[in-house]
Parts: sequence; C-alpha cells; structure tokens
Amino acid sequence: MAAKVILSREQLQLTIQRLSYQLIENHYPFTDTVIVGLQPRGVLLAERIVETIRTAYPELTIRYGKLDITFYRDDVHKELHIANQTTIDFQIENKQVILIDDVLYTGRTIRAAMDALIDFGRPSKVELCVLADRRFNRQLPIQPDYVGRAIDTIFSQNVSVDWEKGEVLLTN
Repeated sequence: MAAKVILSREQLQLTIQRLSYQLIENHYPFTDTVIVGLQPRGVLLAERIVETIRTAYPELTIRYGKLDITFYRDDVHKELHIANQTTIDFQIENKQVILIDDVLYTGRTIRAAMDALIDFGRPSKVELCVLADRRFNRQLPIQPDYVGRAIDTIFSQNVSVDWEKGEVLLTN
C-alpha cells in the first residue's frame, strides 16, 4: 500500500510556524529557556523552529543545542546504533529546556533524552515539542506539551517525516 500523506508541504510549514509561535507565546524572551533538538531527526525540526523564531524576533538570543541519546537507549546493546554529535555549549542548570523530536511513539527516546540531559545539569523544567504524536502506542507515561499533529495509528503502521519532500507520511 502506498504511503498516505498526513501533512503536505504547506501543512508542514504552517505546523512548524504554529509550534514556533506557541513557544514564543510561552517562553518569550527566552532568557531562561533553551531549545534542544534530539539527534538525528528531531534536529531537523528544531532547526526549522529556531529559524522561524529568529526570523520573527531577530533581536532574541536563542540558545539551541543538539543532543545524542544513543548510549542512553535501553536497547543500545540489542541493536547497532550509530552515534551522532551532542552540541550543548550553554548551561541548562535551572533553565527551562524544550526538547524537540519529530515523532513521539513509545516514549523510550524521550526517556533516554531526559537521562542524557541530566548529565548537563538540572533544568528547572523540561517540555516536549513533537511534530507528530502517535497517541495510542505509548509504553511510558510521557506526553508532549506541544504537538504538531496527533495521529491515531496501529502498531504495524509507521509515521515518518520526509524532509526533502516536506511531508509527513503514514505507511503500513
């Protein structure tokens, strides 16, 4: 069966813009807030969100970093994973951290991200921003604070973001 388009290019752009403005509404002027994209796919969304915020408010200083969670995963010894680079060159101690990922599925990636984040300090608050939330497949009690699109899926389906085409896809 062919992939079903959940978000078209135009819808994806509007969704990224909406998520960006929700973050602006809740965190302006970002003095005590940092944005952290999860490697590898969350970084692609995070970069677009940060760019949108910087375009709307060029005077703001947005602290943005990239977090690799490879060695914090609970399946690191079961599967071969290729590590990415972590780039967090600012303090997160007592800061509000916005974790950004593309698709929230079981919650295990976010659990690993929170474990990895603690190695950099103790944030005052952690919020989660995702492009797609697969609501009924969670294995851990993790819920996003900012959601681009909630998608009801069954276990055998896959939700992916094709950044080249600018689409969010559902495949069986």
